[in-house]
Amino acid sequence: MPTDREPGTTVVLSPPPTPNGPLHLGHLAGPYLAADIAVRAARRRGERVFALCGLDDHQNYVLAKARQEGTGVRELRDRYAGLIRGVFDRVGVGHDGFTEPLDDAGYRSAVAGFLGELVAAGTLPVEEWRTPVCANCPGIAHHAYVSGRCAHCDGPSGGGTCEGCGSYTPAAALVDPRCTRCGSPATGTRTVTGPVIRLEEYRWVLQNVWYRAALPPRARELAWRLLLSDELPTVPLSYPTDWGIETDGFPGQRIDVWAEMGLGYLHTIGRRLEPGATGLAEHVKAWDGVDSVWTFLGLDNAFYYLALFPALFAAAGVPQSVHGGLVVNEFYRLDGAKFSTSRGHAVWAHELLEQEDPRAVRAFLSWDRPAPHATNFTWERYRAATAGWNLTAGSGSPDPAELARAEQALTLETFDSALAARCLLGGTADGLLDVLTGGGTAAGA
Repeated sequence: MPTDREPGTTVVLSPPPTPNGPLHLGHLAGPYLAADIAVRAARRRGERVFALCGLDDHQNYVLAKARQEGTGVRELRDRYAGLIRGVFDRVGVGHDGFTEPLDDAGYRSAVAGFLGELVAAGTLPVEEWRTPVCANCPGIAHHAYVSGRCAHCDGPSGGGTCEGCGSYTPAAALVDPRCTRCGSPATGTRTVTGPVIRLEEYRWVLQNVWYRAALPPRARELAWRLLLSDELPTVPLSYPTDWGIETDGFPGQRIDVWAEMGLGYLHTIGRRLEPGATGLAEHVKAWDGVDSVWTFLGLDNAFYYLALFPALFAAAGVPQSVHGGLVVNEFYRLDGAKFSTSRGHAVWAHELLEQEDPRAVRAFLSWDRPAPHATNFTWERYRAATAGWNLTAGSGSPDPAELARAEQALTLETFDSALAARCLLGGTADGLLDVLTGGGTAAGA
């Protein structure tokens, strides 16, 4: 941590949404609104914060959705990207940095260059690995192109991580993997040669990070499960596939979207702190100005922020002390069932915000946030709760004890927007209420 200088920057991350569909209330109630509230509260305390999000353009779910709809991938991406940005603007979720890989050639070049540097230095080895494939479809089964059951919890899972328990679920780890493009069992196998990161070689790094970082119970349970395994997984950093940033030196392969994200953070944060940085070493040096990194996320992304990114950062030379912690939400349910884009079981955020006061939406989702347990949205609860709230900051006579509780609930170390909402929406208000309802100046404004 910085010592003999002015305080450095606290980085607050929220995972970039995938532009293969609009945002629903489950997305807002999870990481996006919470991260914005935490950033506003930190700035109110006078802290220097860099709020970073973006678009997850290179998830192959985008290409899969375009094929399903029979439309061009760029057309589909731009349509949903516009809806996502519109929701953030209307509900007052601001960002100081917002990456859009498809539109940023510098970002794509930096990510490919960083991976190339680490491979050339021998830091990231090149190895052979085997994976299930579909006999009828090209490429390999990964991410959106494969589904099966999680070997840990037996729940349904795609080819990445399990939504239910957060386990790492590449195609080779799934039970009964099937190709999602044609529905056939992925019974074939293929050997791939490409760059990997052996997480086992970073076990001591991860132990140190997890010991120091603030982790909620479900994330810590995943960390312990990983540590108790005989060997941490080796994660491929590129795939022979049809979507993503092309690799240098591995023809026909694209950088895995999660490897891209980790390397992209190195670039975007480094460039923010040192705009003239070029090459990996200069970007990593710029991270000397980072006091801590905090991530707001759902449990289904926890493996990457808990294990893959800390290992990648360590491989690049970033100090372990930057890892502040994870703020993890559970599923937000609608009438008792999980929000689902594919099944159309959702309240779409852009449609709701056309009808409802964004301040009321923010206040309710803060009050009803699904953390540490899943919560359930119903229109009856929304109407009953918001009808009795005075959302005007500066009205009433604030109870000092309740304000103090709310202030503490909005620190990164003990973040609990639901507790803060209960303290601030009980008939008293002060300027802190703007943090929940979106008043004042947002990040990136």
